[in-house]
Amino acid sequence: MTTSIGARTKLSNGVEMPWLGLGVWKVTEEGEAQRAIHAAVEAGYRSIDTAKIYRNESAVGEAIRSCGISRDELFVTTKIWNEDQGYDRTLTAFEESRERLGLDVIDLLLIHWPGTDKFIDTWRAFEKLYNDGRVRAIGVSNFQVHHLRKLAEANSITPMVNQVEFHPLLTQNELRAYCAEHGIQLEAWSPLMQGNLDHPILKEIGAKYGKSPAQVILRWDLQHGVVTIPKSVTPSRIAENGDIFDFVLSEEEVARIDALNENRRFGANPDEFLF
Repeated sequence: MTTSIGARTKLSNGVEMPWLGLGVWKVTEEGEAQRAIHAAVEAGYRSIDTAKIYRNESAVGEAIRSCGISRDELFVTTKIWNEDQGYDRTLTAFEESRERLGLDVIDLLLIHWPGTDKFIDTWRAFEKLYNDGRVRAIGVSNFQVHHLRKLAEANSITPMVNQVEFHPLLTQNELRAYCAEHGIQLEAWSPLMQGNLDHPILKEIGAKYGKSPAQVILRWDLQHGVVTIPKSVTPSRIAENGDIFDFVLSEEEVARIDALNENRRFGANPDEFLF
């Protein structure tokens, strides 16, 4: 059972990844990333999730260098954007991201979206970067079961992580089962449903433990064995999102939250977001 903000899950290659991280999507205002990351580090977070398309890798790098925590304590994720897919372009884009972040090694590199057919060649570049020691772990984002199967047929290394939209209204049961069977750590983006938290069951369960609906959802993520990266730029909210290790949902409460599933997405559908 995950009982502290410093707890980590061991990926299939033995690398340890924090269960809780800070997402920095849309964090682009001057000084915003630094304030958010410093607040997160102070609250005990040790994982930061960014991407080229977020346009804040340089700011994230600056925040990492000034946060007062040694590099080896932090777990940094970035992603290869759609226009950069393909073997050669991926290698170039990775180097550009690495330079913006100012890091010698990236902890986790993800393919941001599967698209149609380039992700096979992109993954070949990922395998090279991994084998060369430029990244500690490689994975994918927004991959459905059929994408993962296609990748498995063509390549030798199984993704260590699959970061997808996951929350009480989109429980992704088939995908979670596939990832569990193949040793792929599931990670939730937009775990807080982009602020759509006004649900009686979440409020009821939260009231029992003196927790907010957001805290209930994040605890539910962890009890499903899903890494979670809520985004916030507000120090008090960042601290609140990290304060989820002093209570445990009962099996009945987890099941009640599971039953909220509507297969509802707040983000794009990977099978429709094609390029």
